[in-house]
Amino acid sequence: CFFIAVDAIGVLPLYLGLTEGLDAAHKKKIIVQSLITASIVAVAFLLGGPLLLELVGVGVSDFMVAGGILLLVLSLSDLLTGEKRQRFIDTETVGSVPLGVPLIIGPAVLTTSVLFVNEYGILPTTLSLLANILIVGAVFFMASPLERFLGQAGSKTVSKVASLFLASIAVMLIRKGIFEIIEKSIP
Repeated sequence: CFFIAVDAIGVLPLYLGLTEGLDAAHKKKIIVQSLITASIVAVAFLLGGPLLLELVGVGVSDFMVAGGILLLVLSLSDLLTGEKRQRFIDTETVGSVPLGVPLIIGPAVLTTSVLFVNEYGILPTTLSLLANILIVGAVFFMASPLERFLGQAGSKTVSKVASLFLASIAVMLIRKGIFEIIEKSIP
């Protein structure tokens, strides 16, 4: 189930779009940053997330809405501007947000994690989650040959399609989050 929630293949076009035009060293830095961020957030959430969320009154549904809004702003910016440099995302932090969180580790993974800890225990869940994050890293590191094959025009096309896909994911997250919030508030 983590293999589906941590969607390496689904995140790949988004990674390609977010790193379009960057040199290999910068891409490697972004990959490492995204994997470290995803791992830290995932393990921290496994250990203290449910308690923290309960204490501050924030639910996974709230994460879905907030993450969806962030992704929608990013994707619309990419779709409506001609240059990646014009978007709101800082290329120095793109590995952390939005790649590490919420694309690699998002509401689906956090929810699945809590369910798996209750069913299988902390150690198997943590190891499974970290293994899936490493799979994402392997897919990202293999992205450069694909990008060379596509060329500049192909990469720009993939980037625009990825932004449209990202907008769709964002709308889905916002919709699901709002519906969950409404369902929980109706007695």
